[in-house]
Amino acid sequence: KKHRDVRKPSSWRNPKVTDSKEEATAALNVIVDKLKRIQREGDADKLRLAFQDVARVESDCASAKDGGDLGFFGRGRMHPPFEEASFALEVGEMSGIVDTKSGVHVILRLG
Repeated sequence: KKHRDVRKPSSWRNPKVTDSKEEATAALNVIVDKLKRIQREGDADKLRLAFQDVARVESDCASAKDGGDLGFFGRGRMHPPFEEASFALEVGEMSGIVDTKSGVHVILRLG
């Protein structure tokens, strides 16, 4: 989720993002809580599908159209906090909220 203090406060969903960082984080926390409930059920496919559904609607990233899928990427390709969080995750593991210059994010590592 973007907020008004990011380097580019606009997205495909919203030409002018006005939410504060706190509002964006609170909204993302609601989403993360729902995804964590699904994750506790232990069904990886259900979690992946739920993540994709949420990303298509809630993500401000261009990857929303692909269900949040960024594809495979190597080191040095993403903002450092996002990269560090991504590579620290095991396959199938979901991050907590990750704060970057582009907004606040949740990551589900698929590969």
